[in-house]
Amino acid sequence: MTFDLTQQQRRILAYSIPVLAVLAALLFGAVMLVLLGANPLEGYVEMFTGAFGSGDALVATILKATPLLFVGVGIVIAFRAGVINIGAEGQMVLGGLFGTIAALYLPEMPSFIIIPTVLVAGIIGGGLWGWIPGSLKAYFQVNEILSTIMLNIVAVQLMSYLLRGPLIDPAEIERGTRIPQTARLTEAADLPLLFGSDRLHIGPVLAVLCAIAAYYILWRTPFGYRLRAVGLSEHAARYAGIPVRRTITLALTLSGALAGLAGAVLVFGSESHRMVTDGSTLGFTGGAGFNGIVAALLGGLHPLWTIPASFLFGGLIVGGQALQRAVQVPSALIVALNGLVVVFVVAADRYRVKLLKFDEQGQEAGDQGAMVVDGEPTALGSLPDPELAGTDSFDTKDPP
Repeated sequence: MTFDLTQQQRRILAYSIPVLAVLAALLFGAVMLVLLGANPLEGYVEMFTGAFGSGDALVATILKATPLLFVGVGIVIAFRAGVINIGAEGQMVLGGLFGTIAALYLPEMPSFIIIPTVLVAGIIGGGLWGWIPGSLKAYFQVNEILSTIMLNIVAVQLMSYLLRGPLIDPAEIERGTRIPQTARLTEAADLPLLFGSDRLHIGPVLAVLCAIAAYYILWRTPFGYRLRAVGLSEHAARYAGIPVRRTITLALTLSGALAGLAGAVLVFGSESHRMVTDGSTLGFTGGAGFNGIVAALLGGLHPLWTIPASFLFGGLIVGGQALQRAVQVPSALIVALNGLVVVFVVAADRYRVKLLKFDEQGQEAGDQGAMVVDGEPTALGSLPDPELAGTDSFDTKDPP
Protein backbone atom coordinates (compact mmCIF):
# COMPACT_ATOMS: atom_id res chain seq x y z
CA MET A 1 0.00 0.00 0.00
CA THR A 2 1.43 3.39 -0.96
CA PHE A 3 1.17 6.53 1.11
CA ASP A 4 1.58 9.29 -1.49
CA LEU A 5 -0.75 11.51 0.53
CA THR A 6 -0.38 14.59 2.65
CA GLN A 7 -0.24 14.24 6.43
CA GLN A 8 -3.78 15.55 6.82
CA GLN A 9 -5.11 13.23 4.11
CA ARG A 10 -3.48 10.23 5.78
CA ARG A 11 -5.03 11.11 9.11
CA ILE A 12 -8.50 11.57 7.61
CA LEU A 13 -8.20 8.30 5.71
CA ALA A 14 -6.93 6.44 8.77
CA TYR A 15 -9.84 7.54 10.96
CA SER A 16 -12.31 6.93 8.12
CA ILE A 17 -11.27 3.31 7.61
CA PRO A 18 -13.58 1.83 10.33
CA VAL A 19 -16.56 3.69 8.84
CA LEU A 20 -15.62 2.56 5.33
CA ALA A 21 -15.34 -0.99 6.63
CA VAL A 22 -18.89 -0.78 8.02
CA LEU A 23 -20.16 0.54 4.68
CA ALA A 24 -18.43 -2.33 2.87
CA ALA A 25 -20.09 -4.79 5.24
CA LEU A 26 -23.47 -3.21 4.53
CA LEU A 27 -22.80 -3.53 0.81
CA PHE A 28 -22.24 -7.26 1.19
CA GLY A 29 -25.35 -7.38 3.35
CA ALA A 30 -27.29 -5.80 0.48
CA VAL A 31 -26.21 -8.68 -1.76
CA MET A 32 -27.51 -11.12 0.85
CA LEU A 33 -30.82 -9.27 0.99
CA VAL A 34 -31.16 -9.47 -2.80
CA LEU A 35 -30.48 -13.20 -2.72
CA LEU A 36 -33.26 -13.57 -0.14
CA GLY A 37 -35.65 -11.70 -2.40
CA ALA A 38 -35.76 -8.51 -0.32
CA ASN A 39 -35.26 -4.92 -1.41
CA PRO A 40 -31.96 -3.76 0.18
CA LEU A 41 -32.76 -0.07 -0.25
CA GLU A 42 -36.08 -0.46 1.54
CA GLY A 43 -34.42 -2.59 4.21
CA TYR A 44 -31.63 -0.11 4.93
CA VAL A 45 -34.03 2.83 5.01
CA GLU A 46 -36.07 0.96 7.61
CA MET A 47 -32.89 0.11 9.50
CA PHE A 48 -31.79 3.74 9.64
CA THR A 49 -35.27 4.94 10.59
CA GLY A 50 -35.63 2.24 13.23
CA ALA A 51 -32.33 3.27 14.84
CA PHE A 52 -32.24 7.06 14.42
CA GLY A 53 -35.52 8.17 12.86
CA SER A 54 -37.38 9.33 15.96
CA GLY A 55 -36.93 10.25 19.59
CA ASP A 56 -38.00 6.80 20.74
CA ALA A 57 -35.63 5.20 18.23
CA LEU A 58 -32.73 7.31 19.48
CA VAL A 59 -33.51 6.38 23.09
CA ALA A 60 -33.60 2.68 22.14
CA THR A 61 -30.25 3.02 20.36
CA ILE A 62 -28.64 4.87 23.27
CA LEU A 63 -29.85 2.27 25.76
CA LYS A 64 -28.62 -0.56 23.55
CA ALA A 65 -25.25 1.18 23.18
CA THR A 66 -24.79 1.75 26.92
CA PRO A 67 -23.68 -1.76 27.95
CA LEU A 68 -21.57 -1.94 24.77
CA LEU A 69 -19.71 1.16 25.88
CA PHE A 70 -19.09 -0.14 29.41
CA VAL A 71 -17.81 -3.44 28.05
CA GLY A 72 -15.87 -1.83 25.19
CA VAL A 73 -13.96 0.47 27.53
CA GLY A 74 -13.12 -2.53 29.72
CA ILE A 75 -11.87 -4.40 26.65
CA VAL A 76 -9.62 -1.45 25.81
CA ILE A 77 -8.10 -1.45 29.30
CA ALA A 78 -7.39 -5.18 29.19
CA PHE A 79 -5.95 -5.05 25.69
CA ARG A 80 -3.63 -2.19 26.57
CA ALA A 81 -2.09 -4.53 29.15
CA GLY A 82 -1.63 -7.21 26.49
CA VAL A 83 -4.50 -9.48 27.57
CA ILE A 84 -7.84 -10.24 25.94
CA ASN A 85 -11.06 -10.34 27.94
CA ILE A 86 -13.65 -12.65 26.36
CA GLY A 87 -15.51 -13.03 29.66
CA ALA A 88 -17.58 -9.86 29.73
CA GLU A 89 -20.80 -11.88 29.40
CA GLY A 90 -20.12 -13.69 32.68
CA GLN A 91 -18.83 -10.52 34.32
CA MET A 92 -22.06 -8.73 33.42
CA VAL A 93 -24.03 -11.61 34.95
CA LEU A 94 -22.04 -11.43 38.19
CA GLY A 95 -22.46 -7.66 38.29
CA GLY A 96 -26.20 -8.02 37.87
CA LEU A 97 -26.37 -10.73 40.54
CA PHE A 98 -24.32 -8.80 43.09
CA GLY A 99 -26.38 -5.66 42.55
CA THR A 100 -29.63 -7.64 42.76
CA ILE A 101 -28.61 -9.39 45.99
CA ALA A 102 -27.66 -6.04 47.50
CA ALA A 103 -31.07 -4.59 46.61
CA LEU A 104 -32.96 -7.65 47.91
CA TYR A 105 -31.21 -8.17 51.20
CA LEU A 106 -30.05 -4.76 52.35
CA PRO A 107 -32.48 -2.83 54.56
CA GLU A 108 -34.59 -0.07 53.05
CA MET A 109 -32.46 2.98 52.28
CA PRO A 110 -33.04 6.25 50.40
CA SER A 111 -32.20 6.42 46.72
CA PHE A 112 -29.05 8.51 47.17
CA ILE A 113 -27.58 5.65 49.21
CA ILE A 114 -29.04 2.50 47.63
CA ILE A 115 -28.30 3.46 44.00
CA PRO A 116 -24.53 3.92 44.53
CA THR A 117 -24.57 0.81 46.73
CA VAL A 118 -26.06 -1.49 44.08
CA LEU A 119 -23.82 -0.05 41.37
CA VAL A 120 -20.73 -0.57 43.51
CA ALA A 121 -21.95 -4.11 44.23
CA GLY A 122 -22.12 -4.67 40.47
CA ILE A 123 -18.58 -3.35 40.09
CA ILE A 124 -17.39 -5.74 42.81
CA GLY A 125 -19.13 -8.73 41.22
CA GLY A 126 -17.72 -8.06 37.75
CA GLY A 127 -14.32 -7.19 39.16
CA LEU A 128 -14.19 -10.48 41.04
CA TRP A 129 -15.02 -12.37 37.84
CA GLY A 130 -12.23 -10.49 36.08
CA TRP A 131 -9.73 -10.89 38.91
CA ILE A 132 -9.93 -14.70 38.71
CA PRO A 133 -8.66 -15.06 35.11
CA GLY A 134 -6.29 -12.14 35.68
CA SER A 135 -4.64 -13.95 38.58
CA LEU A 136 -4.57 -17.23 36.68
CA LYS A 137 -2.89 -15.49 33.76
CA ALA A 138 -0.38 -13.54 35.81
CA TYR A 139 0.65 -16.16 38.37
CA PHE A 140 -0.06 -19.50 36.69
CA GLN A 141 0.28 -18.64 32.98
CA VAL A 142 -3.27 -19.82 32.20
CA ASN A 143 -4.48 -18.57 28.83
CA GLU A 144 -6.94 -15.78 29.63
CA ILE A 145 -9.08 -16.47 26.55
CA LEU A 146 -9.85 -19.99 27.76
CA SER A 147 -10.36 -19.02 31.41
CA THR A 148 -12.69 -16.12 30.64
CA ILE A 149 -14.79 -18.21 28.26
CA MET A 150 -15.07 -21.03 30.79
CA LEU A 151 -16.07 -18.56 33.50
CA ASN A 152 -18.91 -17.40 31.25
CA ILE A 153 -20.34 -20.91 31.51
CA VAL A 154 -19.92 -20.96 35.29
CA ALA A 155 -21.66 -17.58 35.54
CA VAL A 156 -24.71 -18.64 33.55
CA GLN A 157 -25.12 -21.79 35.62
CA LEU A 158 -24.84 -19.79 38.82
CA MET A 159 -27.41 -17.30 37.53
CA SER A 160 -29.81 -20.07 36.54
CA TYR A 161 -29.51 -21.71 39.95
CA LEU A 162 -30.06 -18.49 41.89
CA LEU A 163 -32.95 -17.18 39.77
CA ARG A 164 -34.69 -20.55 39.87
CA GLY A 165 -33.98 -21.05 43.56
CA PRO A 166 -32.92 -18.62 46.31
CA LEU A 167 -33.66 -15.43 44.38
CA ILE A 168 -36.82 -16.46 42.50
CA ASP A 169 -39.91 -14.29 42.82
CA PRO A 170 -42.18 -15.95 45.42
CA ALA A 171 -45.16 -15.12 43.19
CA GLU A 172 -43.70 -17.38 40.49
CA ILE A 173 -43.70 -20.28 42.94
CA GLU A 174 -47.29 -19.58 43.97
CA ARG A 175 -48.47 -19.49 40.36
CA GLY A 176 -46.42 -22.53 39.46
CA THR A 177 -44.87 -20.78 36.45
CA ARG A 178 -41.38 -20.59 37.98
CA ILE A 179 -40.05 -18.06 35.48
CA PRO A 180 -36.38 -17.46 36.42
CA GLN A 181 -36.68 -13.91 37.68
CA THR A 182 -36.52 -11.99 40.93
CA ALA A 183 -39.32 -10.03 42.54
CA ARG A 184 -39.67 -6.40 41.58
CA LEU A 185 -36.68 -4.67 43.20
CA THR A 186 -37.07 -1.69 45.52
CA GLU A 187 -38.16 1.46 43.72
CA ALA A 188 -35.48 3.41 45.56
CA ALA A 189 -32.86 1.56 43.47
CA ASP A 190 -34.39 2.52 40.10
CA LEU A 191 -31.90 4.54 38.08
CA PRO A 192 -33.05 8.18 37.76
CA LEU A 193 -34.64 9.10 34.44
CA LEU A 194 -33.45 11.98 32.27
CA PHE A 195 -35.30 14.73 30.39
CA GLY A 196 -38.74 13.54 31.50
CA SER A 197 -38.33 10.28 29.57
CA ASP A 198 -39.95 7.09 30.80
CA ARG A 199 -36.99 4.98 29.58
CA LEU A 200 -33.79 7.02 29.27
CA HIS A 201 -31.87 6.79 32.55
CA ILE A 202 -28.47 7.93 33.80
CA GLY A 203 -26.73 4.76 32.60
CA PRO A 204 -25.50 6.30 29.32
CA VAL A 205 -24.06 9.26 31.24
CA LEU A 206 -22.19 6.89 33.55
CA ALA A 207 -20.85 4.98 30.55
CA VAL A 208 -19.50 8.13 28.90
CA LEU A 209 -17.91 9.24 32.19
CA CYS A 210 -16.25 5.82 32.51
CA ALA A 211 -14.82 6.18 28.99
CA ILE A 212 -13.42 9.62 29.82
CA ALA A 213 -12.00 8.33 33.11
CA ALA A 214 -10.38 5.37 31.31
CA TYR A 215 -8.71 7.74 28.85
CA TYR A 216 -7.38 9.87 31.71
CA ILE A 217 -6.11 6.82 33.61
CA LEU A 218 -4.44 5.24 30.59
CA TRP A 219 -2.68 8.36 29.29
CA ARG A 220 -2.44 10.75 32.21
CA THR A 221 -1.48 8.61 35.23
CA PRO A 222 1.57 6.54 36.24
CA PHE A 223 -0.63 3.45 36.53
CA GLY A 224 -1.83 3.87 32.96
CA TYR A 225 1.75 4.25 31.78
CA ARG A 226 2.74 1.05 33.58
CA LEU A 227 -0.25 -0.79 32.18
CA ARG A 228 0.53 0.21 28.59
CA ALA A 229 4.22 -0.55 29.11
CA VAL A 230 3.36 -4.09 30.19
CA GLY A 231 1.19 -4.47 27.09
CA LEU A 232 3.97 -3.28 24.81
CA SER A 233 6.68 -5.51 26.29
CA GLU A 234 6.42 -7.53 29.48
CA HIS A 235 10.18 -8.15 29.64
CA ALA A 236 11.05 -4.47 29.20
CA ALA A 237 8.44 -3.48 31.77
CA ARG A 238 9.88 -5.93 34.30
CA TYR A 239 13.38 -4.61 33.60
CA ALA A 240 12.08 -1.11 34.37
CA GLY A 241 10.77 -2.30 37.74
CA ILE A 242 7.08 -2.43 36.85
CA PRO A 243 5.10 -5.10 38.78
CA VAL A 244 3.97 -7.09 35.74
CA ARG A 245 1.86 -9.69 37.52
CA ARG A 246 -0.01 -7.13 39.59
CA THR A 247 -0.60 -4.93 36.56
CA ILE A 248 -2.01 -7.79 34.48
CA THR A 249 -4.32 -8.79 37.33
CA LEU A 250 -5.52 -5.22 37.85
CA ALA A 251 -6.16 -4.73 34.13
CA LEU A 252 -8.49 -7.72 33.92
CA THR A 253 -10.08 -6.77 37.24
CA LEU A 254 -10.86 -3.27 35.96
CA SER A 255 -12.14 -4.72 32.70
CA GLY A 256 -14.44 -7.05 34.60
CA ALA A 257 -15.55 -4.27 36.95
CA LEU A 258 -16.78 -2.18 34.03
CA ALA A 259 -18.65 -5.17 32.61
CA GLY A 260 -20.14 -5.77 36.06
CA LEU A 261 -21.28 -2.16 36.18
CA ALA A 262 -22.96 -2.74 32.81
CA GLY A 263 -24.80 -5.71 34.31
CA ALA A 264 -26.01 -3.67 37.28
CA VAL A 265 -27.19 -0.89 34.96
CA LEU A 266 -29.12 -3.47 32.89
CA VAL A 267 -30.96 -4.61 36.03
CA PHE A 268 -31.72 -1.27 37.66
CA GLY A 269 -32.32 0.60 34.43
CA SER A 270 -34.65 -2.03 32.97
CA GLU A 271 -38.36 -1.40 32.55
CA SER A 272 -39.25 -4.45 34.66
CA HIS A 273 -36.80 -3.44 37.45
CA ARG A 274 -35.87 -7.02 38.20
CA MET A 275 -33.25 -9.52 37.08
CA VAL A 276 -34.66 -12.02 34.62
CA THR A 277 -33.20 -14.52 32.17
CA ASP A 278 -34.21 -17.33 29.85
CA GLY A 279 -31.51 -19.59 31.23
CA SER A 280 -28.68 -18.27 29.05
CA THR A 281 -26.31 -15.33 29.28
CA LEU A 282 -27.88 -13.86 26.15
CA GLY A 283 -31.23 -13.85 27.92
CA PHE A 284 -29.81 -11.31 30.35
CA THR A 285 -27.00 -9.51 28.51
CA GLY A 286 -28.46 -9.50 25.01
CA GLY A 287 -25.00 -10.36 23.69
CA ALA A 288 -23.50 -7.08 24.93
CA GLY A 289 -20.48 -8.90 26.35
CA PHE A 290 -19.41 -9.97 22.87
CA ASN A 291 -20.74 -6.97 20.94
CA GLY A 292 -18.74 -4.70 23.24
CA ILE A 293 -15.59 -6.25 21.79
CA VAL A 294 -16.73 -5.15 18.34
CA ALA A 295 -17.45 -1.65 19.63
CA ALA A 296 -13.92 -1.47 21.06
CA LEU A 297 -12.45 -2.61 17.75
CA LEU A 298 -14.60 -0.19 15.80
CA GLY A 299 -13.31 2.56 18.11
CA GLY A 300 -9.70 1.67 17.38
CA LEU A 301 -9.19 0.31 20.91
CA HIS A 302 -9.33 3.85 22.27
CA PRO A 303 -11.73 4.73 25.13
CA LEU A 304 -12.99 7.98 23.63
CA TRP A 305 -13.47 6.65 20.12
CA THR A 306 -15.38 3.74 21.64
CA ILE A 307 -18.16 6.19 22.55
CA PRO A 308 -19.35 6.89 18.95
CA ALA A 309 -18.46 3.33 17.95
CA SER A 310 -20.80 1.91 20.60
CA PHE A 311 -23.56 4.28 19.50
CA LEU A 312 -23.11 3.21 15.88
CA PHE A 313 -23.09 -0.49 16.68
CA GLY A 314 -26.07 -0.07 19.01
CA GLY A 315 -27.85 1.53 16.07
CA LEU A 316 -26.97 -1.42 13.86
CA ILE A 317 -28.52 -3.80 16.39
CA VAL A 318 -31.70 -1.79 16.93
CA GLY A 319 -32.01 -0.94 13.24
CA GLY A 320 -31.35 -4.55 12.26
CA GLN A 321 -34.42 -5.61 14.18
CA ALA A 322 -36.47 -3.01 12.32
CA LEU A 323 -35.01 -4.23 9.02
CA GLN A 324 -35.98 -7.81 9.84
CA ARG A 325 -39.58 -6.83 10.59
CA ALA A 326 -39.89 -4.59 7.51
CA VAL A 327 -38.60 -6.93 4.79
CA GLN A 328 -39.37 -10.23 6.54
CA VAL A 329 -35.93 -11.81 6.45
CA PRO A 330 -34.66 -14.47 8.90
CA SER A 331 -33.16 -13.23 12.15
CA ALA A 332 -29.99 -15.12 11.20
CA LEU A 333 -29.38 -12.47 8.53
CA ILE A 334 -29.04 -9.79 11.22
CA VAL A 335 -26.50 -11.94 13.04
CA ALA A 336 -24.64 -12.46 9.76
CA LEU A 337 -24.71 -8.71 9.06
CA ASN A 338 -23.18 -7.96 12.45
CA GLY A 339 -20.59 -10.67 11.78
CA LEU A 340 -19.70 -9.02 8.48
CA VAL A 341 -19.13 -5.75 10.31
CA VAL A 342 -16.72 -7.51 12.66
CA VAL A 343 -14.80 -9.17 9.82
CA PHE A 344 -14.46 -6.00 7.76
CA VAL A 345 -13.48 -3.80 10.70
CA VAL A 346 -10.83 -6.24 11.90
CA ALA A 347 -9.48 -6.81 8.38
CA ALA A 348 -9.26 -3.08 7.65
CA ASP A 349 -7.65 -2.19 10.97
CA ARG A 350 -4.21 -3.24 9.71
CA TYR A 351 -4.27 -0.48 7.11
CA ARG A 352 -5.46 2.07 9.64
CA VAL A 353 -2.55 1.43 12.00
CA LYS A 354 -0.08 1.43 9.10
CA LEU A 355 -1.31 4.84 8.05
CA LEU A 356 -0.97 6.16 11.58
CA LYS A 357 2.48 4.65 11.99
CA PHE A 358 3.63 6.20 8.72
CA ASP A 359 2.13 9.53 9.80
CA GLU A 360 3.88 9.71 13.17
CA GLN A 361 6.88 7.41 13.27
CA GLY A 362 8.20 8.90 16.45
CA GLN A 363 4.98 8.88 18.46
CA GLU A 364 3.99 6.07 20.80
CA ALA A 365 1.66 3.78 18.85
CA GLY A 366 -0.58 3.36 21.88
CA ASP A 367 -1.77 6.95 21.40
CA GLN A 368 -3.13 5.90 18.02
CA GLY A 369 -5.29 3.06 19.26
CA ALA A 370 -2.76 0.28 18.55
CA MET A 371 -0.08 -1.82 20.18
CA VAL A 372 3.47 -2.21 18.93
CA VAL A 373 4.90 -5.69 18.80
CA ASP A 374 8.33 -6.12 17.28
CA GLY A 375 7.99 -2.65 15.79
CA GLU A 376 4.62 -3.34 14.17
CA PRO A 377 1.41 -1.77 15.50
CA THR A 378 -1.35 -4.29 15.86
CA ALA A 379 -4.98 -4.57 16.95
CA LEU A 380 -7.06 -7.39 18.30
CA GLY A 381 -7.79 -8.68 14.84
CA SER A 382 -4.11 -9.20 14.03
CA LEU A 383 -2.48 -10.36 17.24
CA PRO A 384 0.87 -12.09 16.80
CA ASP A 385 1.90 -15.18 18.70
CA PRO A 386 1.82 -14.61 22.50
CA GLU A 387 5.56 -14.97 22.89
CA LEU A 388 6.09 -12.05 20.52
CA ALA A 389 3.72 -9.89 22.56
CA GLY A 390 5.78 -10.71 25.64
CA THR A 391 2.83 -11.65 27.87
CA ASP A 392 2.98 -15.43 27.73
CA SER A 393 5.34 -15.89 30.66
CA PHE A 394 5.47 -14.06 33.97
CA ASP A 395 8.39 -15.86 35.58
CA THR A 396 10.42 -13.15 37.27
CA LYS A 397 13.54 -15.19 36.57
CA ASP A 398 13.15 -14.70 32.83
CA PRO A 399 15.91 -12.54 31.37
CA PRO A 400 14.76 -9.06 30.40
